Amino acid sequence: MSTPDLTQETIRIGTLVSAPTAPAYIRQIKHHGFESFSLTFWQTLGQTDLKKLAREVREELAGTGITISTVSIFGNPLETTPIDLETARGWKTIIDHAHLFGADIVTGFAGRLRDKPIDQSIPRFKKVFAPLAARAADKGVRIAFENCDMGGTWQRGDWNIAHSPECWDLMFDAVPAANLGLEWEPCHQMVKLIDPMPQLRKYASKMFHIHGKDCTIHWDVVRSAGVFGSQPFAFHRTPGFGDSNWTDIISDLRKSGFKGSIDIEGWHDPVYQGHLEMTGQVRGLNYLKACRGGSFVANPKM
Repeated sequence: MSTPDLTQETIRIGTLVSAPTAPAYIRQIKHHGFESFSLTFWQTLGQTDLKKLAREVREELAGTGITISTVSIFGNPLETTPIDLETARGWKTIIDHAHLFGADIVTGFAGRLRDKPIDQSIPRFKKVFAPLAARAADKGVRIAFENCDMGGTWQRGDWNIAHSPECWDLMFDAVPAANLGLEWEPCHQMVKLIDPMPQLRKYASKMFHIHGKDCTIHWDVVRSAGVFGSQPFAFHRTPGFGDSNWTDIISDLRKSGFKGSIDIEGWHDPVYQGHLEMTGQVRGLNYLKACRGGSFVANPKM
């Protein structure tokens, strides 16, 4: 069988990688068939030399056809403690250096004013992200916010306002930039018993990057004990092990014109964890490729 032509894959399947250790980690897993990698930082860039990191990552990927889909920083860029200010500076730095990785998407949390209702964070969101969106647009970069609530609610929370459609509407009205969008995953909606498919169809044009993470819901627990009891009722899963129909998800993405990557967000599955982590991720990789329709096959000439 011939090697798939990755240049023709309009939807790639990859995985998330911790940015500071990316070259060594990519070296160990790139042969499994991942088509993209999303590089992630937690809160700060630390002492990372982005130019050096980009050079080493490019060396690892040379000749493989694998791309870097996003470079990400997950923290709270709206608050003003020292580490939050580092997160905000990290956004600027990554936007300025994304091109070195061949990436045109920078992602992370939108942040929030701690323990304030989401709508009270919108003025601060506009103050921070309007200039970041303009900075990114000047460099051909798109910004995408993950839809993880990080345990927050509408009323209170610590990390992120980009929970759900009501929040997204407030954000996109405040900063109506074409290069501002979402890093979406169905799991974060399903754990709140929200059907992700209607919002996928409505907001598909704003979905720049997809996190490949699924969810299993134990409906017997919901029906017998509700969602505030002692028994957990929803579990983050690697794609292929949860309740989502990824064939439908990818089909709707294709119909919307989505071109980009679905990168597996591993290290969450309660079963395929520990020594089974990569077993689960590679199963998820192959499952998502099958849901995509397999590898690209050129049409015969008529």
